[in-house]
Amino acid sequence: MQAHPLLIILGPTASGKTKLAVAAADRLNGEIISADSRQVFKGMDIGTGKDLNEYQINGNHIPYHLIDIRNAGEQYQVNAFKDDFYQALTQIVQRGHLPVLCGGTGMYIHSLLQNHELTAVPVNETLRTELLSLSKAELQDRISQYPENLRAQADYSSAKRLIRAIEIAAYLQNNPLPQQTRPTLRPLVIGLDSEVELRRKRIIERLQVRLNNGLIAEVEGLLHNGVSAAMLSFYGLEYKFVVAYLQGEMDLATLQERLGTAICQFAKRQMTFFRKMEKDGVNIHWLKAEKGTATLQKEVVDLFMAFNSK
Repeated sequence: MQAHPLLIILGPTASGKTKLAVAAADRLNGEIISADSRQVFKGMDIGTGKDLNEYQINGNHIPYHLIDIRNAGEQYQVNAFKDDFYQALTQIVQRGHLPVLCGGTGMYIHSLLQNHELTAVPVNETLRTELLSLSKAELQDRISQYPENLRAQADYSSAKRLIRAIEIAAYLQNNPLPQQTRPTLRPLVIGLDSEVELRRKRIIERLQVRLNNGLIAEVEGLLHNGVSAAMLSFYGLEYKFVVAYLQGEMDLATLQERLGTAICQFAKRQMTFFRKMEKDGVNIHWLKAEKGTATLQKEVVDLFMAFNSK
């Protein structure tokens, strides 16, 4: 089976991934596939940083995929992402274009590179609805009740991942592991990184812009349209903290301070996951985000040309 070239641009939040991916796609006749677990949802624009205006460059519109493909309030997990990714990849390749995968959801990217079999376990909406009401400690107790071989790959770091681990263990108790054949990839992985203080500065500045541009109103609108507070909190930090603010648990200044700190901690966890990917054998070419888009574009294009000539 022919291996499909794939350019991957990853990095922590606020590192400039999208801008660089668009610039590289403009030079390499590419189309963007988003690897962001929240940008799939319609109406969740400011909190997820879709920044759709960034897909315009030099008078050209760079096509993007896996953005605004689900309604807010729905579930989306890694195997759905893989199905959608390979469908988009096939369409892009058929057009003779280069797929450029861009995002910060390391688990999604890693699942493609490692082809984790457990991602094929389907979503159990009934079970997820039940588990959403449980605390992290209760979820940890729940997963510990399954035989060790069914929870060997469980990630205990967050409620979201514990819910998925319980879902997998429950499925495997009564079903064989699904087998799927996927297209072969030939990936070049580029990582964007920066000094911690610069990254923190960018995160805080970007949060202020989002608050000024209607983040709170966006969350109010989602609640008004029937998306539950529990589901919004499940979607991530910006939505979790703004929901808490709207429920009177903190004032605006506290929201800014706590959310800024939480996003910085999240960026650190993203980098930890990317380093884990390297330990698992993924070769990531790290570039410094502060070099600027023009310089980074040239470096990415040079790396891809060298990679593609092998």
